[in-house]
Amino acid sequence: MMKKLVAPATLAALVGSTSFASAVTEINWWHAMGGANGERVNKIAEDFNNSQSEYKVVPTFKGNYTETMTASIAAFRAKKQPHIVQVFEVGTATMMAAEGAVYPVEQVMSDAGVDFDKSDYLPAVISYYQTPKGELLSMPFNSSTPVLWYNKDAFKKAGISEVPSTWAEMKEASDKLRASGMKCGFSFGWQSWVMVENFGSWHNIPMGTKENGFAGFDTEFTFNNDAVKKHWSNLAEWTKDGTFAYGGRRGDSLPMFINQECGMWMNSSAYYGSIKNQAKFEFGQSMLPFYKDLIEKPQNSIIGGATLWVLRGQPQEEYKGVAHFMKYLSSPEVQAWWHQGTGYVPITTAAYELSKEQGFYKENPGTDTAIKQLSLNTPTPNSRGIRFGNFVQVRDVINEEMEALWAGDKTAEEAVNTAVERGNALLRKFEDANK
Repeated sequence: MMKKLVAPATLAALVGSTSFASAVTEINWWHAMGGANGERVNKIAEDFNNSQSEYKVVPTFKGNYTETMTASIAAFRAKKQPHIVQVFEVGTATMMAAEGAVYPVEQVMSDAGVDFDKSDYLPAVISYYQTPKGELLSMPFNSSTPVLWYNKDAFKKAGISEVPSTWAEMKEASDKLRASGMKCGFSFGWQSWVMVENFGSWHNIPMGTKENGFAGFDTEFTFNNDAVKKHWSNLAEWTKDGTFAYGGRRGDSLPMFINQECGMWMNSSAYYGSIKNQAKFEFGQSMLPFYKDLIEKPQNSIIGGATLWVLRGQPQEEYKGVAHFMKYLSSPEVQAWWHQGTGYVPITTAAYELSKEQGFYKENPGTDTAIKQLSLNTPTPNSRGIRFGNFVQVRDVINEEMEALWAGDKTAEEAVNTAVERGNALLRKFEDANK
């Protein structure tokens, strides 16, 4: 792994500026990265600032993803917006609908005269944030996908020789783990993302109409299909014997894996840094399980994480600094450093190749799982991603209905149907507000 982010000489070349202004132009960047990742964000800004003297990027932590997006929208209305804001992937439709607020990053780069080639970026990452005409709206930054984390030591103790690749094998492995003394077989976090959005993509099943919202806001949810109902029903049944144990939304269930209560955990590849620092056991990561009766081989997973959106309303000259920073941020050296330390996927092919050259994947087997999973097959309209309005609120609805299922208050059919019904009502509100 790299000891230095990038050599000063390389940095100067990346920024591409040899003239120095007498006054430094501040570029404000609001983000949602706390803890160790927040420190890495500060490091990126600091190194960029040290590489030239025209611009100073000022990163500011604004809370979690929802809080950061809400704060930026309120700030724009009050004409106190930052230049750059980090927004999670499910906020894409909301940002697109914010007429007059967004300065498409591809246009930012063009207007500033800074070199920008979309072919440098991984297709599975960049396609999520493009318009139907192919224009890139925001700059990919921290992109991840859910993977299957597993406890190698626990597998050895339980006599499990192969990592499960199907849901039937997940059940078998869980039985062996519990027989060997573990409290549960597996848990997962970000359940809408993992068990609905990626479940559909992985099995090439649509979550909604209109190409999962990419072809228009007048879309409807269709995830109350037989496949999802069967899957939720299985999960609910497995809560009864400890095969599956629910541990909360987002990453709340991580301690269940770290403390070796559960032998497997499905959540973002970006938990690599946290697991590496906390786990007192050998661990690995593998691809998500699938149902063989639904698909012969998995399709591809979809990304989560966030991108950097540029907001209008600042002096045009300042956007040159934004463009230079975006170029720096996308450089192979910076992206490889970020990827290797966090578990987020590198956003460019060059950063992926650099990580290979540096021997990162050989030294850390499995750390390229997310990249392989995202690139497993050419994305279909069912597996490109999702772009639904009000999806932050829709995820809350899905969480509530799934939690009612885990508690035994609803059947799988009731929970899925109600989630779709409530979700569609939110879609109509969004569509009506943006006509």
